[in-house]
Amino acid sequence: MIVSAGSNQSCGVTAAGAAYCWGQNGFGQLGDGTQTDSNVPVAVSGGLIFQSVSAGFHSCGVTRAGAAYCWGHGSEGQLGDGTNTVGNKVPVAVSGGLTFQSVSADLSHSCGVTTAGTAYCWGQNDFGGLGDGTNTNSSVPVAVSGGLTFQSVSAGASHGCGVTTAGAAYCWGQNQLGKLGDGTRADRNVPVAVSGGLTFQSVSAGNQHSCGVTTAGAAYCWGFGSRLGDGTNINSNVPVNVSGGLTLQSVSAGSFHSCGVTTTGAAYCWGRNDFGGLGDGTNTDGSVPVAVSGGLTFQSVSAGFAHSCGVTTTGAAYCWGQNQLGKLGDGTNTDSNVPVEVDPPF
Repeated sequence: MIVSAGSNQSCGVTAAGAAYCWGQNGFGQLGDGTQTDSNVPVAVSGGLIFQSVSAGFHSCGVTRAGAAYCWGHGSEGQLGDGTNTVGNKVPVAVSGGLTFQSVSADLSHSCGVTTAGTAYCWGQNDFGGLGDGTNTNSSVPVAVSGGLTFQSVSAGASHGCGVTTAGAAYCWGQNQLGKLGDGTRADRNVPVAVSGGLTFQSVSAGNQHSCGVTTAGAAYCWGFGSRLGDGTNINSNVPVNVSGGLTLQSVSAGSFHSCGVTTTGAAYCWGRNDFGGLGDGTNTDGSVPVAVSGGLTFQSVSAGFAHSCGVTTTGAAYCWGQNQLGKLGDGTNTDSNVPVEVDPPF
């Protein structure tokens, strides 16, 4: 089971491969054929069998056969179907006939990695977030420049990051506040190596920051200081070590905060906490990681826009933080600074 926290919606895939979304639906980002908000999970239309799903301001997923589909807001071409349709209420196939292993959706663009390790992006490209050497929007996938072979890629706010099969991290696009991690604040429309020579297992591109986990389980973040978790709140254009000495298996960079899961399944979050997105029972910002309340054991956690969601090792889905339009999926529209269980089928 997988759950992804997006902008004002969340999406997940059940063990059987059925995709569900919940929260805001003004542009069809729940994919259920309507534009009606829902504070409980609703089935994504089309009967597709998904292996993963990613929620941004729109939503995308990859089927078990490797086909990519997107739905919701597509005004900048971020659905990848060759159109700029504002609101697609059901999944549309991403053009090109590519076979993907994963896809990542953010505000106005999307990125994915094929089973051969080639990265593609589509959508808005004002700052070079597609990584193809241009600043031209594209409503179909374009290959990320450089001939790199990626194991994963993550779409952030006007930027993207990825990890090669050799464990090297690269980022591209807007570099406001240093979120590309290359030691500069210069925008790049092709991938640039993240400074420090670290070997990563994964990276996550957020809003004004990015984070990654090394193969040794150490977490690093770069960009906007209040979201880096190093206790300083100082912006950094190179990776800084997240405080606490935690050994993480994964990290997720959201809009205003970040979350990670340790190798023992404990969830921690850090950053802005106005609406309880850190899940520690307070609304106090955290410049260092704080433990998510409830004593749950997680297999994965996803940081979104002022909210977070995670899946426990027993397969139960929980969300916490801002609950505008029902994006916590618990049948209410009430914010929660501790995890609340997502309604069935999760």
